[in-house]
Amino acid sequence: MTDYPRDLAGYRGDPPHANWPNNARIAVQFVINYEEGGENNILHGDAASEAFLSEIVGASAWPGQRHMNMESIYEYGARAGFWRLRDMFAARNMPVTVFAVATALARNPAAVDAMRQAGWEIASHGLKWIEYKDFTAEQERAHIKDAIRLHEQVTGSRPQGFYQGRASEHTLALTIEDGGFLYSADSYADDLPYWHQDGSNQQLIVPYTLDANDMRFATPQGFNSGDQFFAYLRDSFDLLYEEGAARPKMLSIGLHCRLVGRPGRAAALARFLDYIRSHNNILVTTRLDIARHWIKHHPPAGGYVPSRMGQALFAAAFGDIFEHSPHIAERTHTKGLTTEHDTAEGLHTALVATMRDMTQAEKHTLISAHPDLAGRLALAKELTADSAREQGSAGLDRLTPDELGRFTELNDAYRSRFGFPFVMAVKGATKEQIASAFERRLLHAPDDEFAEALTQIERIALFRLRDRLPPQVPE
Repeated sequence: MTDYPRDLAGYRGDPPHANWPNNARIAVQFVINYEEGGENNILHGDAASEAFLSEIVGASAWPGQRHMNMESIYEYGARAGFWRLRDMFAARNMPVTVFAVATALARNPAAVDAMRQAGWEIASHGLKWIEYKDFTAEQERAHIKDAIRLHEQVTGSRPQGFYQGRASEHTLALTIEDGGFLYSADSYADDLPYWHQDGSNQQLIVPYTLDANDMRFATPQGFNSGDQFFAYLRDSFDLLYEEGAARPKMLSIGLHCRLVGRPGRAAALARFLDYIRSHNNILVTTRLDIARHWIKHHPPAGGYVPSRMGQALFAAAFGDIFEHSPHIAERTHTKGLTTEHDTAEGLHTALVATMRDMTQAEKHTLISAHPDLAGRLALAKELTADSAREQGSAGLDRLTPDELGRFTELNDAYRSRFGFPFVMAVKGATKEQIASAFERRLLHAPDDEFAEALTQIERIALFRLRDRLPPQVPE
């Protein structure tokens, strides 16, 4: 059954150590589904009223008619429930990911402003809160494009996560095809993120949940009271927290403004938020931060393959090759990548070509993005991870007071003369060699030193790529 399209093996009982920040045993992630105003409604051009996830369990769609009770239930979520949840999470300084239906966002600018002011991640929940199972691929593709356009228009930025929810067999392929999503959430298949690889694409999946989810207040055999909801969330947390002592896990919790936003249920959610706050070694974070962490620490089996990566994933994995300049990776991907770029040297050639095509002002900004060697950022431990490793390999993190004083004088003299920091690919060099290079290059003419700085940046980029990609095999 080698052509079976499902993966039933997963991590085969041996999941990776998540390595969450601060040695957390569990990453807890809350999703607020914002759907109110995007649900089925003849006012929205739909054929019938909404029939899903409301107080009217088992409701039927009313073809060609408005369902006023259903509409008012959804309105409660936008008018009252959302703000109750906003205040609850803000009071505890807990971050949230919003699965936001684009048309619902567009109908409530005040809620959008509140999400942005809270610093929440606003991921895409599609264009409308409707079933996509009977859509053709072309129809669903058009809806996803419209969702991205409208989302960006009303929030000011493009979503980096996607969850269709009422998905079709085409949804994941269309998410990958778009190339702009860092993660897909249309899966319930694991307790950790995982990689989907279909032979031509690499896509990160950050799975979601339908069990630790307040939707079960609105389904048969679901939660009948807030106490049941609290108990289920607590038990889910406790087991994963216990397992996390050896293998850290992730707990996703799904919320809806019109469901848990009701007072009797919100009280149970508040108890759970306070319950997890009483534990040590936990991380409450967004799905976007989980995705970024996974991309950095857990690449797919066999490593990254640039020609098989969408732009968002490519920029996340290689955007730091040039210090604080992800636009170089983004522009390179836009030009197009082939299998020739799947090696360190091959990708280096493409990235450098993009860098060399930049304006003089952009190149100056690139040089200036680099930290001083053994400078203020190093002392404050605020270097990027790559810069810290590179400076550490040359012993610049272990200078004597006299050596530190000498490097400070050299940094100051260099900046005074050229107007940008001294850049050198220090990997493999000694601190004596670096100081000597400082003194020699201080004698350069400004244009020559500008060119030398770019050459050194190219060398740094190659060193970093060789740590992430296979070498080019000689013919």
